[in-house]
Amino acid sequence: MNLRRRNKKHVEMHNSALNDILFILLLFFLIVSTLANPNVIKLMLPKAQSNTKAKQTVVVSINEKHEFFVGTTKVPFEGLKQALAPAIGNEKVDPTIVINAEKLVPIEEVVNVMEVAKQLGAKVVLATAKK
Repeated sequence: MNLRRRNKKHVEMHNSALNDILFILLLFFLIVSTLANPNVIKLMLPKAQSNTKAKQTVVVSINEKHEFFVGTTKVPFEGLKQALAPAIGNEKVDPTIVINAEKLVPIEEVVNVMEVAKQLGAKVVLATAKK
């Protein structure tokens, strides 16, 4: 009586392709996780690597003559809060003020605009030039 198995084929599963795919996925997620950090502060202002434009509701520009513009309208600093209030009041969720300041403008002028924005309850974004 012959009780031996007739089928002596040994089945092997090659997992080298699976290892390659897993390695590529691991690298992908590591790279994406380091690039997706929005809280990175770049100190080489006014030039930046990334695009700093947010949802723009109001743009305040300051030129080297210390003149303030809301949109394209020239406004004295004393009237800045009154000029910004109607534009910010139209936005219900997260009103944002984008500050475009020339390189030679003192930081005090930018901080003054930031204080006005804080009084109005708006977020502030400082626009930079892309390298």
